[in-house]
Amino acid sequence: MEKIASFTVNHLKLLPGIYVSRRDRAGDAVITTFDIRMTRPNFEPVMNTAEIHTIEHLGATFLRNEPDWKDRILYFGPMGCRTGFYLLLSGSYESKDIVTLVEEMFLFIRGYEGQVPGAEAHDCGNYLDMNLPMARYCAEKFLREVMDDLTEDRLNYPKD
Repeated sequence: MEKIASFTVNHLKLLPGIYVSRRDRAGDAVITTFDIRMTRPNFEPVMNTAEIHTIEHLGATFLRNEPDWKDRILYFGPMGCRTGFYLLLSGSYESKDIVTLVEEMFLFIRGYEGQVPGAEAHDCGNYLDMNLPMARYCAEKFLREVMDDLTEDRLNYPKD
């Protein structure tokens, strides 16, 4: 079998950042999948499920309520390796096109206080697995380490 696209990226050179993972066609529509990589694969600890779950709830809520983007948001969810998230958008985009959106999302997460949206038994299949303080910490770390000095190597996959 052929390797899928995400397995062809050299994860030993991959830094936290915002990357175009792939573009697909669904009928006449183009779908862009973004890799929002929050931790350096195989070099630093992965995120725990509770903070990932919290970031997923807060990020999805923010994105699906953002007036300029909400109609183009198809999916926001965690990677199985727990090093980041996938964001799927309707349309053809480059990483630089969503920098402001991603920054605003992480600012929202970093500053969020109160009950996490959807963190109730009737709304979520694992509502107790949440950690807002750690989600806020991870958002702050991403903002500081990636967004505060965003360089081209954080917007384009490494050449192998």
